[in-house]
Amino acid sequence: MITVRKSHERGHVNHGWLDTYHTFSFADYYDPNFMGHRALRVINEDRVAPGKGFGRHPHRDMEIITYVLEGALEHADSMGNGSIIHAGNFQKMSAGTGIEHSEFNPSGDTPVHLYQIWIQPGEKGLTPAYQELNAQAVAASSQLRLIGTPDAGNGHIHIHQDVKLYLGRMKDGALTYSPVKGRHVWLQVTRGTVEVNGVTLHAGDGAAVEKEDVLNFTSVDSGEFLLFDLA
Repeated sequence: MITVRKSHERGHVNHGWLDTYHTFSFADYYDPNFMGHRALRVINEDRVAPGKGFGRHPHRDMEIITYVLEGALEHADSMGNGSIIHAGNFQKMSAGTGIEHSEFNPSGDTPVHLYQIWIQPGEKGLTPAYQELNAQAVAASSQLRLIGTPDAGNGHIHIHQDVKLYLGRMKDGALTYSPVKGRHVWLQVTRGTVEVNGVTLHAGDGAAVEKEDVLNFTSVDSGEFLLFDLA
């Protein structure tokens, strides 16, 4: 069963400097039917104006993953870390016992387009930590690449939860994914259009997948998507 969450049905707020869509309840947007999906708590699609951003603010006990689609995002935190996340890159922040950070668009003329994802960790009180991963090298042909996993190492982002995160790109051909029985899947289309088991999903659409033995993806319009495999 594939239950679609259409892009236009998401919570939407345009602050001028920030144009944001919320797949699940977040901040002042509340929908009791969309409070998250298993350990997946937040999927926000943000567009931040040039020279603008989020001032220093705190986080605690959350796995926060940022994926930049276009532009760049500058990050700085209370531990003295700082970096610029470029288009095609992922950053994971384990907030753990607590951290403050800021996020800004360093460009004077180019907006930044990104997804921010929050995953509830399997345990509280972790030591705050960061990782970055360059996913620009995903092949031009259709490919499903593992981005994050609860298993540390092997060039993947370490997620402190029983979640695997994949990046799928549909340039041509097809992709297949077979969830283990009893697992749960959330799909989030980030670009273009993809078709999964006969269901068409456009950019911004999400979908909860339950009791599907195999997911067959076909290329429609150079689609790209995030696949979350959850306990």
